[in-house]
Amino acid sequence: MNACCLSPHEQRILDEQKGKVSFEGRERVFKILTSFQNLRPKIDVERAKYFTESFKVTEGQPLQLRWAKALMHIAQNMTVYIDGDQLIVGRAGCQGRYGIVFPELDGDFLGLAIEQLPQRVESPFDIDPDDAQVIIKDVAPYWKGKTFHEDLAKELPKDTLKVTYDPEDPLISRFIVNETASFRSSIQWVHDYEKILKRGFKGIKEEAQEKLANLDPMSPVDNMEKKPFLEAVIITCDAIVLWANRHAQLAADYAKKERDPQRKQELLGIAERCAWVPENPARNFREAVQSQWFVQMFSRIEQKTGTIISNGRMDQYFYPYYKKDIEDGILTDEQTIELLECMWVGMAQFIDLYLSPTGGAFNEGYAHWEAVTVGGQTPDGLDATNELTYLFLKSKQEFPLNYPDLAARIHSGSPDRYLHEVAETIKEGTGFPKLINDEEVVPLLLSKGAKFDEAMDYAVSGCAECRMPNRDTYTSGNPYINFAAAVEMTLYNGKMIKYGNEQLGLETGDPTQFKTWDEFWEAYLAQQTNFLKHAFIQQHIIIRLRAQHFASPLGSLMHDLCMENCIDLHQPVIKGGIDLGYFELIGYGTVVDSLAAIKKLVYEEKKLTMAELIEAVQNNFEGYEAIREMLMHTPKYGNNDPYPDAIAKEVDRQALEFTKKYSKELGVHLDLRLVPFTSHVPFGKVVSATPNGRKAWTPLADGSSASHGADIYGPTAVLLSNFYSKNYGYRNRAARLLNLKLSPSCVAGEEGSEKLVSFIRTWCDLKLWHVQFNIINRETLLAAKKDPDKYRGLIVRVAGYSAYFVDLSSDLQDDIIARTEHEAI
Repeated sequence: MNACCLSPHEQRILDEQKGKVSFEGRERVFKILTSFQNLRPKIDVERAKYFTESFKVTEGQPLQLRWAKALMHIAQNMTVYIDGDQLIVGRAGCQGRYGIVFPELDGDFLGLAIEQLPQRVESPFDIDPDDAQVIIKDVAPYWKGKTFHEDLAKELPKDTLKVTYDPEDPLISRFIVNETASFRSSIQWVHDYEKILKRGFKGIKEEAQEKLANLDPMSPVDNMEKKPFLEAVIITCDAIVLWANRHAQLAADYAKKERDPQRKQELLGIAERCAWVPENPARNFREAVQSQWFVQMFSRIEQKTGTIISNGRMDQYFYPYYKKDIEDGILTDEQTIELLECMWVGMAQFIDLYLSPTGGAFNEGYAHWEAVTVGGQTPDGLDATNELTYLFLKSKQEFPLNYPDLAARIHSGSPDRYLHEVAETIKEGTGFPKLINDEEVVPLLLSKGAKFDEAMDYAVSGCAECRMPNRDTYTSGNPYINFAAAVEMTLYNGKMIKYGNEQLGLETGDPTQFKTWDEFWEAYLAQQTNFLKHAFIQQHIIIRLRAQHFASPLGSLMHDLCMENCIDLHQPVIKGGIDLGYFELIGYGTVVDSLAAIKKLVYEEKKLTMAELIEAVQNNFEGYEAIREMLMHTPKYGNNDPYPDAIAKEVDRQALEFTKKYSKELGVHLDLRLVPFTSHVPFGKVVSATPNGRKAWTPLADGSSASHGADIYGPTAVLLSNFYSKNYGYRNRAARLLNLKLSPSCVAGEEGSEKLVSFIRTWCDLKLWHVQFNIINRETLLAAKKDPDKYRGLIVRVAGYSAYFVDLSSDLQDDIIARTEHEAI
C-alpha cells in the first residue's frame, strides 16, 4: 500500500509498529494512557456493595430519599484514588480500565453475568474471585425479585411477551420487538453543568433548604412528595461535596510525602481545588474542569445512564473561564489541552459495563458516548465557535484516543475555518467528529414545543441524539424494532425460521397466493404495524413502572423544572417539560431493498415466482446462486434511485403515521429513529436470508445507511437517497444515523479537504440529521483482523461511537469491512 494513500491515523499505527512514536509535548498524558491502554477491563464491586448495603436499611422510605442515602453511603466508603501524573481526580472505581455494577438493574442477571463476562465475545470483563463472591453472596440475593426487568416481564401481555423475550426464559431476548429500558436507568442525558460551575452545590443546597423551610406542614403533597425530594437533594449535595473533600485530603496527604517538587505543587493544587469545587462556584479554568469532572463521575455512580452521561457544550460553558485565564496570563493553550487530555484519559478508563446479554450485544467494543459538543449556534442564533472550539479539534487531530466522543454541530452559517478544521479532523481517520445538523434539529425541537433559545442551545447526547438541558424531561429507554423480521414474517405467514413453528406475528396469508404487489405490501404493512403496536404496549408499561424502580437525585437537582416542581427526573410527568423519546427502526436498508426486489422481480417483471423466491431464501441461496445474483442486482436504496427510495419513504411514512396517532396516548413524543448502535448485528442473527440477497444470520443494514456494498454511485447519492426517503412534513421523526466509509486517497491534500467541506455543506443544506465517517483503507482493516496485536491502537467509527477495531467481535469487524469504501466524493 502506497504511504501517500494512508490516513494520518493509519500512518501513525505503522510508525508505532516500527517504534517511531513521538510523545513530545504530551509526555504526561501518553504516560497515563500507556499505563492502562491494553489492559482488559476489570469489574469494581464497591458501588454495588455500598448501594446494596444502604438499600437494605432504608426499606419503606421514599425511593428518591433511599437513592440519596445510598449515594451518601457510597461517598463515605468507596475507595478514592489519585492516579500518578493526573491533574484531575475522581474515579467511579478501581485503577486501570474498570466497569461498575448496577444491581438495581441487573439483579436477576448477576449470577449468569459473573460466570459469562470473562468469556463473553462482546466486550469481556475480568473480575477478582473475591469480588465475584461479594456479588454472588452479598449483592445478588437481595435484588433477586426486585428488579425492573422482572416486573416488566410479568406485566407484558402474552402476545407482546413472545416478541420481546423467550417466554420460557425472559433473560433471553427475541430481538424482534426489543425493550431497552431494563439494561439502563435512563436514556442518554445531558446535565446543566454551567449551573454547578456558577453556583456550586452549596448554592443548590441552600435553595433546597429554603424550599424545605417554606413547605406547608399541613399539606399531604408537601409532606409526601416535596419534602422527601428536597431532603434527597440536600443529602446528595452533601454527598458529592464529601466525596470531593476526601480527594482533597488524599491529595494533601500525598503532597506531604512527595519528593518531586513539581508533583508536590501539582498535588497541593489538586487539594486546593477539590476543597473548593464542586461545593463552590469555579473561579478559574482549572477549577471549572475539576468541578465538571466530579459531577460527570458522580453521575456515573448515581445511575446507569444509557450511553453514559454526556458532557454538553464544553466549548461554551468552559469558555468564560478559559478566556479570563488566558487574558490574565495564568493559562496557555498548551496547558488547556493538557488539562483536557487528562480528562480524556480519565474517561477512557471508565468502561460502560453491560451485564445483560442483550445490553452487551447492543454495545460492542466497550461502547461509549460521553459526547462533547462543539460549534453550532448561541441561544440568540449567532455562530458559537470560539478559540476553545478549535482546541478541542486540535486535540482530536493530535492525540490518538477514542475518548471523548466528539460531536460537531453544523449550521448554514458555520465559518469556513471551522468547517476546514472539522474536515481536517475527520481526515485523521479515527471517526471524529460526528456531525449533527442544526438545520434539521433546531426546527424539529421548535415544532415539539421548545423555545427558540432552548432549541439553539441543544447539546449532542448519546449516539446521534440531542438534549435541551432544563427542558427535556423524558428518561425511559425505548423499543428497538426489527423491521427485517416483519419482511420474513410476511414470507412465512407470521413465523420465522429461527423460532421454528411458533406463531410470532400475524397470519397474513400465503404470499404465493398474492396476485399483486399491493396485496404483498398490505401484508408486510400489517406485520410492521403489529410490531409497532407491541412496541407501544411495551412502552406504556415501561413508563408506568420505571418510577417505582429508579430515582435520580443528582440529575434532578441539576434540572430547573425538577427543582421548581420538587419532583424526581424519573417521574413520568414533569410540569413544563418536553418529553422527547423514540422508537428504533432496525434494518431499514435491508427492508427497503428486499421489498424493492420483490416488487420488481415477482410482480412487475415476473422473472421470479413468489414460490421460487421463498424456496431460495429458505435454503439460504444454497443451490440458488443465480436467483441470489438476480436479487442483488435489483434497485437498491442509497443510489439516488427513485424506485427503492419511494418504498423507503413509504415505510418511513407508515411508521410516522402510527406514532402520530398513538404517541399522545403515551404522553410523549415517541418518534421514529434510525440509530442502531451495534444492534443491527444481533438483530441480524435472528433473521434468515432476505430477498435483497443477504445471507441468513448476517448483519442488517445499519441506521439510514445503505445495505453493505449496495451504494455504488458514491456518497452524494447516499445523501440524496436519505433526503428523498424522509418525510419532512412530519414532526414525529428523530435522529437518523448515517455511516460513510471513504478511501483516504479521495480526501488527500488540500483539494481533498475542500471536497470534504463542500460535501458537508451539501449534507447540511439537505437538512439530514447526522453523518459520520470512516477514513480508512480496507487493506488496513483486513490486516488488523488477521494480526490484531500489531493494530491494538487502530480506532474505527462503529455506530455513534468509535472503538478499537481489535475489541470488536469478528461479526462486527466483518460488518465494518463490508461497508462500501467510496473512492471519490
